[in-house]
Amino acid sequence: MFLTIVVPVLADTAAAQQLLGQIEPDADVEVIVVDGGSDERLAQLIEGRPHARFLRTSPGRARQMNAGAACASGEWLLFLHADSTLPAEWRRAIAEVDSGAVGGWFRFALDDPAWQARAIERLVAWRVRWLRLPYGDQGLFVRRRVFDALGGFRELPLLEDVDWVRRLRRAGPVAELPLPLRTSARRWRRDGWFRRSAWNLVIVALYFLGLSPTRLSRWYV
Repeated sequence: MFLTIVVPVLADTAAAQQLLGQIEPDADVEVIVVDGGSDERLAQLIEGRPHARFLRTSPGRARQMNAGAACASGEWLLFLHADSTLPAEWRRAIAEVDSGAVGGWFRFALDDPAWQARAIERLVAWRVRWLRLPYGDQGLFVRRRVFDALGGFRELPLLEDVDWVRRLRRAGPVAELPLPLRTSARRWRRDGWFRRSAWNLVIVALYFLGLSPTRLSRWYV
């Protein structure tokens, strides 16, 4: 099988339903939804869908993604947040990734027409270009053999994506796909456009300064 999409979900069934609606059944694409809660409606989304599986674990995005990867059949693994919107040519783009690349990510985009959203997208593009630091909301993909060699995600309560990307970059060349993977802007709208982004940067900076993800998770909403 070419690729497995792993979607960790926690109390976000409506978003997961919308995401699954974008992924047309394909014999070469497997979908694994991993619930960190106990929403029976989520399991029903998978019923009758070919090449799809439903798992349930205790909460924790890293734990959920590792559980999905452990059952995956694909040569590639693509980890998606439930509130993502895939670009139209996503499958072709991954299939055409350079043979030497170990993994990569998509371009960050927000699903909101506000000018603040465009400003944040430009700031994220700068961060990714100069710091080589995308987050999980950009859709992280990796060759299955590389994922296994790296031991999967470290089961951190926060910033498992930052830790993963740093280890992935050390494993070999990565691909930055120009296609936009749109993520929901709901948290930015709720918390304030630039306040949310600034707080995310503060959390990451404190992590790089040595504060533990366990401690930081108490401050992060």
